[in-house]
Amino acid sequence: MTEIAHAPANHPCPGQPPQLARDGGPTSGPLSPPNSSIVTDRHGAVAMIAALMAVPLLGFAGLAIDTALAYVTKERMQRALDSAALAAGKVMVNGDPETDARRYFDLNFAPGYLGTTLTGFEPVVDPLTDKVTVTAEATLPTNFMKLFGIDSLTLNGQTTVLRTNRTAELVLVMDNTGSMRSGGKITAMKQSAMDLIGIVYGEDQIRDNLWVSVVPYTATVNVGGHRTGWLQPGDRAIADPGAWGSTQWKGCVEARPIPYDQDDATPAAIPFTSFYFAADVDNDWPEIDERNEAQNNGTGPNLGCGPEITPLTDSRGVVEAAIQEMQPWHRGGTLGNLGLAWGWRTISPAWRSTWAGEVPDGHPVDYDDPLIEKIVVIMTDGQNQVYDWPHHEPTGAGPRGSDYTAYGRLHDFGYTDKTEARREVDRRFATTCSAMKAEGIELFTITFGSSPNSETQALYKGCASSPKHYFHSPSNAELAGAFRSIGQQLSSLRIVE
Repeated sequence: MTEIAHAPANHPCPGQPPQLARDGGPTSGPLSPPNSSIVTDRHGAVAMIAALMAVPLLGFAGLAIDTALAYVTKERMQRALDSAALAAGKVMVNGDPETDARRYFDLNFAPGYLGTTLTGFEPVVDPLTDKVTVTAEATLPTNFMKLFGIDSLTLNGQTTVLRTNRTAELVLVMDNTGSMRSGGKITAMKQSAMDLIGIVYGEDQIRDNLWVSVVPYTATVNVGGHRTGWLQPGDRAIADPGAWGSTQWKGCVEARPIPYDQDDATPAAIPFTSFYFAADVDNDWPEIDERNEAQNNGTGPNLGCGPEITPLTDSRGVVEAAIQEMQPWHRGGTLGNLGLAWGWRTISPAWRSTWAGEVPDGHPVDYDDPLIEKIVVIMTDGQNQVYDWPHHEPTGAGPRGSDYTAYGRLHDFGYTDKTEARREVDRRFATTCSAMKAEGIELFTITFGSSPNSETQALYKGCASSPKHYFHSPSNAELAGAFRSIGQQLSSLRIVE
């Protein structure tokens, strides 16, 4: 490598041309090195440009972050609104939709979520259109948009839910036995049933494609004293009206022989026999006292006979009147299997011509009707049993063992032990449940109060269409909750906005 020596100042190297000054003239020495201040200026300019560009880049990045947070927050708020509107829709007819809406909103959009402040929340219930609309507004503080003077973002959301009823033939099979008198249970049951009717009817007196029947039961079922055409030829209610003393046949019937006490065979196939509690030491008449207030001390051939069946109707007023008519009727016991069987008969298509003229044309509909479901709700406050009122004595034929029921007295039923008789009734109850479910009937079951034992609870749970169709309600308040829950299951909710 050739080293180049520098010539002294003002003496150009031999053979080299003279250096030129920056103005083009010759210089007296070598060219000066580059000016370091110019290089520094260039680096400063680049840094300044980079700094100026960083501001919008940082702003765009901040905008993206704040926008993403706003999107996440709005999505969370919208889900909370959906939950709130659905919760309010469930109780819009018979409950506190405003309170439920706020509770469910707060559960899903906690106060202060991601620093938000809720500035507006309003649930609006419109019973005329069966809609619930819930709106909310919140502010979300920004993190980076503050650089541009934007301190917060406003988020708005709204959800509208439409409540529609399932189209159905609905039966309420209700315990009207004497034990319902204690603890305000009959009042609680009637109010609970009214709540359910309020839910399914809403503000209307008639709902499209909704028909309801009511079947009160005791130890027998009252089909109505005017239905003598359902009785066996020669039945005493027809052939010997005088046998009823100063009263007349109220309408209760005896159970038909097995298996017809468990099915939906019509009177044309197997007629019925009028219920007749004959005069005896435990039913001292012809002095007749059929007042409900007489309770266990009542007398007469209709002793223990409750209110009449109300067949399918689309009239809310008729249904509510039937519910209000229910009372606790003493003596005889509790035969829920017969109540259930009669509930089935009110919606069985086999009975269409039997009910003709008393129910809407074409009802009960076929089991496979694509539009109409068949639904039964049955409630008891105790166990199936035959009752033995203690104030009677054995007769020459031996101890009676029980009051008179739809199966007669205990020995007429073929038993000497009430526990074994109860278990037989339970078996027949279960058989009827299975037959109804096999036809596609949806069964809701309720055990009420402290009396239903573990066997009864298991019986009713097994009868229900699914675990969510069974309710054990030890208290009056829990009974009300059970009926409301059923009413809500009979309604469907969908988000429309």
